Order: sequence, then structure tokens, then C-alpha cells
Amino acid sequence: MAPADLDRVLVIDFGAQYAQLIARRVREAHVFSEIVPRDITAAEIAARAPIGIILSGGPASVYADDAYVIDGAILELGLPVLGICYGHQVLAHSLGGDVVRTENAEFGRTELRSLGDSTLLEGLPERQAVWMSHRDAVVKAPPGFRVIAATEASPVAAMEDLERRLCGVQFHPEVGHTPRGQDMLKRFLYDVCGARPTWTHLGIIEQAVGSIREQVGDARVICGLSGGVDSAVAAVLVHRAVGDRLTCVFVDHGLLRAGEGEQVEAAFREHHDIDLIHVRAADRFLDALVGVTDPEEKRIIIGETFIRVFEEEADKIADARFLVQGTLYPDVIESGTRDAARIKSHHNVGGLPEDMDMELVEPLRDLFKDEVRAVGEELGLPEAIVWRQPFPGPGLAVRIIGEVTRERLEILRSADTIITEEIRRAGLEREVWQAFGVLPAIRSVGVQGDERTYAYPLILRAVSSEDAMTADWVRLPYEVLERISSRVINEVPGINRVAYDVSSKPPATIEWE
Repeated sequence: MAPADLDRVLVIDFGAQYAQLIARRVREAHVFSEIVPRDITAAEIAARAPIGIILSGGPASVYADDAYVIDGAILELGLPVLGICYGHQVLAHSLGGDVVRTENAEFGRTELRSLGDSTLLEGLPERQAVWMSHRDAVVKAPPGFRVIAATEASPVAAMEDLERRLCGVQFHPEVGHTPRGQDMLKRFLYDVCGARPTWTHLGIIEQAVGSIREQVGDARVICGLSGGVDSAVAAVLVHRAVGDRLTCVFVDHGLLRAGEGEQVEAAFREHHDIDLIHVRAADRFLDALVGVTDPEEKRIIIGETFIRVFEEEADKIADARFLVQGTLYPDVIESGTRDAARIKSHHNVGGLPEDMDMELVEPLRDLFKDEVRAVGEELGLPEAIVWRQPFPGPGLAVRIIGEVTRERLEILRSADTIITEEIRRAGLEREVWQAFGVLPAIRSVGVQGDERTYAYPLILRAVSSEDAMTADWVRLPYEVLERISSRVINEVPGINRVAYDVSSKPPATIEWE
């Protein structure tokens, strides 16, 4: 996605809870950002030609035996560097400052006091609220640095060495609880790094189209279409690049919501003059999942079966050597890379077979979900597609905890329809990022009509998010919860109780599997 001549900032991840949020905030300032692992070398950084580096926060102490460190040569590259929280301490410790364990840890809202003129804090109030999360603190800045802000427990809460273009802040400017944090990040990006605001939605489209043309040449391309915003945006981008050499393939794997296959086909044909093939392969997928209970195995089976279906369709089209997927940056991160431990294998990343016959085209691989939605609007996609609730590629298979059977699929489909209807009835479609049911393969005792029942529970999950990297559970009104519960229990045979999931991400994930 990002050409070599595009200004970029690298976020070195020290295991921070907010590394992805830092990257997003940089992009919101219209500068491309990329998360890289903490063991990246100076040579690897130089090869990427960034205009600046941000050192993220992290859970460790710089004095721990297993403390995260960086290649010392990185600080000698002459690139602007901003250290945040643990990154601030790494910067100070590496360059001769003093970091100690203080008696007064700072967690949460803290008042920051500016100590004179500075670049990072220019134009901001002398006293302002910032968000802290640390026990160690920098008590002495390295030689050449000027202390520009302090708090009650952090004598060096912010520092800068403008001659070497090095800066550090103990607090988290990337979180919403630091109200002027984005202003500080922009100061670093524009005034210290000299960044150009070139990461725009129109620029993303132009870059993607150019990259696609360069990759596929004159070949034909097929696109795995799911009906969601990711694959739809990917399809339209590729269509702009190759025109009628694109064929979209929508595979109904039997794991969709009620009536979804027909709805997707109708919506896409109505708005796009793109060749579309509808493959009905429910039996093939369900047969492959018989007896499978492990979620990772489910994803791998579904991912490989998808690819085999696409390959078979490609064989029917002369010179179709490329497969388009709507892979996003969060998919890559969660599936496990050098940058991050594997949370779960996404079927379109970790579930891909090694012996693929086609080459992947992934024009959205560097984007977060909110960026994809914005690009979709820029491309003129209808609101129903742009703002469609995310739905996992493996479908209801990862919302059934245990073996996927036809009976359990029908039960979950019926419950999911009720959830969707009640969320829409309450006018909460845009407030809720995702609302869905989870069916665990266990049974519980209940009583209906004075008789004992032994049926499945349904877990209701509703979350709000911007990019799927973090999410909070939605405080649905009690009357909405009551209507959903009452309807599900009364209208769906096989369910006798409803529970509400009140977990955020992290520590949970949005989907259960």
C-alpha cells in the first residue's frame, strides 16, 4: 500500500497495550505509520527510510533482566525519535539519563506542568490533564536534553533535544484521556520530523490502484467477495485498476446468517457492474468440519477450503493467476507476525495453505477498519455496505463453541436474526460495532410450561469499536436486553437462557473464537 516515497513513521512496539492506537493517531494526522518489532535493527530501519520513529510504551522495567531494549545504533541514525512511557524511559536510559522506581506510581489522570517554551507543548496550556500508567520514572534527563514538563511524581515527564531531534514523554498522548495529546503528536510529526500530510483517502486509493496494476500486469484476477465492507472495497479498487479482467466469487459456505447469501448477491449486482459468480458450497464446508472442535483447526480448514474453491473457479477462467482478499492490518497483527504474538489465526492470513496456486492481492493489508470505511465512502459504495456490521470470514463456525452441526447452525441463525431485528428496532445500528450471539456446545437446565428443559444457553455479545484492535462492551438498555432475551427463549427451540458478555478487548477478543 505505502510506496517508498511516502512519508512514514515507524512505531517500535515494546509490548504496549496502545501500540496500534499510536499508529492510528499518526495516520489520523495524515502521516503513514507502521508497527515494527522491538528487535528491529538499525539497518532494517534504514532500509524502510522512515522520517521518524516512535518508541511505544510497554509493561517492563528498563532494569529488569529481560528488559526490552533497542539496537543502540538506531539512535545514531539521525532520525527524529519520540519515546512514549516505557519508550521515554528507554530513550533516557540508553542516552545516560537516570530512571528509578519511584515511591509514587502514576496511573490514570495526572496534571502536567509545562516548564517553559518547547516544541512538543507549544501553544498548549501551562497545566493540562494527561494519562499516566507507570511505576518507574525518569528523574534525570540525558546530557543534551531539556526538561520541558513535570508532574508531582515525574520530575522529567517530558524532555526534548531539538539539536538531535529526540523527544520523550512519560504520559500517553495517544489516548483520549490526554485531551491535547493529538496536538503533541502533530508537533512531533510536523515540527520535529518535517512530515507531509500525504496519507489521505484519495491518496490511498491512487496508491492502491497503481500498486495493483504493477502487481497483476495484464493477467485476470478473481476476488473473494464476502459482502462485507473489506472485500467490497478491495473489489472496487481492483476493478478500478484492471476493469473487466476482474471476476468476483462469492462463496456461500453454509455458515452465513439467515438469507445473507441472497442479500449479498442482490446488493452487489445492484450497485456494481462487475462479473460475479455465486458458488454454493455449504455441504463441502460442513462435511470438512465434522468432529472439529478446536477453533484454530476450524479456521485453518475453512481458510484452505475457501482457497480450493477459488482455485477451482480460477481454473475456469483463462489466465486468472491472482486472488484478491480484503485482509486488514488487524488481521495480520492478530494472526501473529514478528510484530505481535498470535491471538487467533484469521482464515485469510494464518489459515492459508502453503501450496496455493494463486498469488494474493491484498490492497487493504495496511489499513485499519475505520480507514477502509472512509475509502469505501470515497469510492461511492452504498451506506448499507460501508456500515455493514463486521462478520467473520469463517462465519457462524467461530460463534459456535464446539463442533459445528446443522442443528446448531439453525438455532444460532434464528437467534441472530432476533438480535439484529431488536438492535435495529432500538435505533442502535451505528452505535453498536457488532451485536451477535454465541452458542456454546453445552446445555443447562431450565423450566418452561412447568416442564424441565435441557437446552443451549445463548451468549449475547455487543461491542463498540473504531478499528477492531480495541473494543468496549455496549451498555445496552435493559429493555433491549429484555426483549432480546424474551424473544430468543420464546421463539428459538433449543435455547432456554440468555447471558450478556460484559468483557472488553483487551483482555477478551470481540469474537469468542
